[in-house]
Amino acid sequence: MTNWLRKAREGWDHNGNERPPFAIEPKEGQRSVWDFPRPPIIERVSKPIVVSIQGMKIVDSIAALAVLETASPPTYYIPQCDIDMSVLMKLSGKTSMCEWKGPAVYWALKTMDSRSIAWSYPNPFPEFILLKDYLAFYPQHLDCYFDGKIVKAQAGEFYAGWITPDLSGPFKGESGTGNW
Repeated sequence: MTNWLRKAREGWDHNGNERPPFAIEPKEGQRSVWDFPRPPIIERVSKPIVVSIQGMKIVDSIAALAVLETASPPTYYIPQCDIDMSVLMKLSGKTSMCEWKGPAVYWALKTMDSRSIAWSYPNPFPEFILLKDYLAFYPQHLDCYFDGKIVKAQAGEFYAGWITPDLSGPFKGESGTGNW
């Protein structure tokens, strides 16, 4: 493990072992994002997920994977077989590195070639190999539905968690929450 990777993994203030004093107490039927672990885990999701833009459906799935990580709403990864890949293109030269999942590449609509609307991990770290051949979508730029209800986007442009009524926060992404 590289020094950068070790430092990144150790640099978080919270890991899901206990809720901080500012965490909102979940109501009945809710889960607190402060109970999600770090390192993150993957859960299989069978509830319907639909993603569209300007009335054009690009995702329809009941086979998603949710990544759950402390302080963030779930990020949903969709298998490519449930995505209309013909409308997407990989963005050349745009990459990033996640300390847990590995190197990421980004995707845009062919008709809007400069804005990232999704990303994927073509060569994820072994612990996250299940994410290979799956894409996650930014709800900031799309109409994203979970179990028939439109989701609220996590704040900011970096994270892409899907906020649904069954979650309690507060959620990472606002100014000053970088080390949550």
